[in-house]
Amino acid sequence: MAESDPAARPMFHRIRDSIEAHLTIVFTALAVSRQAQARTGVSIKRIVQALRPLRTATISLGHQQITAPPRIPEPAQAILDDLAEGDH
Repeated sequence: MAESDPAARPMFHRIRDSIEAHLTIVFTALAVSRQAQARTGVSIKRIVQALRPLRTATISLGHQQITAPPRIPEPAQAILDDLAEGDH
């Protein structure tokens, strides 16, 4: 990809609504990440490293669908439990 390629250039927001929407998303992500760190006592980097590999698979066999939940390692389960604590 060349620097002259428009896809390689950063996105610049020039319309006020676009700027406000972008800032809303950024601040929301910051608030969510701070809350996740506060609930778990774990850094966002470690939360992402623990949870990113978790995937659920849906397999179609003829007319039947089977959903295979992920195997969740204990450290990842502890993070998920801490994140869910405030939801009850």
